[in-house]
Amino acid sequence: MDPQPDANVRPASPEEARDVAGWHAANRAAWDEAAERYEGWFDEAAALIRSGGSNLFPVEEDLIGDLHGRCRRAIHLQCAGGRDTLSLWRLGADEVVGVDFSPRMLGLARRLTEATGAPATWVEADVLEVPHALDGTADLVYTGRGAIIWLADLDRWAAVLRRLLAPAGRLVIFDGHPAEWLFDADEDGGWILTDYDYFGGAEASRGWAPEYIDHLSIAEDDQALKFARAWTLGEIVTALLGAGLRLERVTEHPVDWWAGHRDVRPEERGRLPLSFSIVATRGD
Repeated sequence: MDPQPDANVRPASPEEARDVAGWHAANRAAWDEAAERYEGWFDEAAALIRSGGSNLFPVEEDLIGDLHGRCRRAIHLQCAGGRDTLSLWRLGADEVVGVDFSPRMLGLARRLTEATGAPATWVEADVLEVPHALDGTADLVYTGRGAIIWLADLDRWAAVLRRLLAPAGRLVIFDGHPAEWLFDADEDGGWILTDYDYFGGAEASRGWAPEYIDHLSIAEDDQALKFARAWTLGEIVTALLGAGLRLERVTEHPVDWWAGHRDVRPEERGRLPLSFSIVATRGD
């Protein structure tokens, strides 16, 4: 489920799965450690944004569209080091706000702002506790690749998405498809079925896959324990509907969002959903 090697992986206990605050606190520590890799990409990220480029996938840019003259504020939840957040500015948002719980990630995002002159504000907060001062102010709420698996409570998350949206605002989600963990490549680059349990629930782990974060200076056994859950597509959609959001599009894509299936032949990769997107409004 979580993009990582098999070592140091186990099912989360029922107590761990119920402890939302503990789950998110553990993940905050893990992402503070993972910020080491993002710091190594700083010069590349700064050069990309300064040149007017975007770190978003083409499918994301198509979903978001041209923001010039139609987006006073874009809010990016679970923004990490800020590359994708500032990409929203490059797509035309007048102002961007990035929210993340990792102080080390936000320190990197602030450095990126200083290097690019972007009109960005960075808010240190758990995604389930975004300050109410931002309520109703977002012409765009965006949450992107690899964000949802780290959440312990989808209903609270969906409620936050809705309260941040301006009356005419849009929500755009692009993330990994939970079904992708059911498949892997054989020696010939074709798909085979894994032993992953689609309904298995949360996992606890240490360590990261090289394609995702790569090796950290901290030994894997000494890294912070983190929790992830590949929520089913049905659970995600149900949470959004339960919050009162009006879903305009739910689309499945063959896009390999974290380069975890590079050993699959290109013609095979197009056969299965590896990512999905949702576009929604407040539903007033």
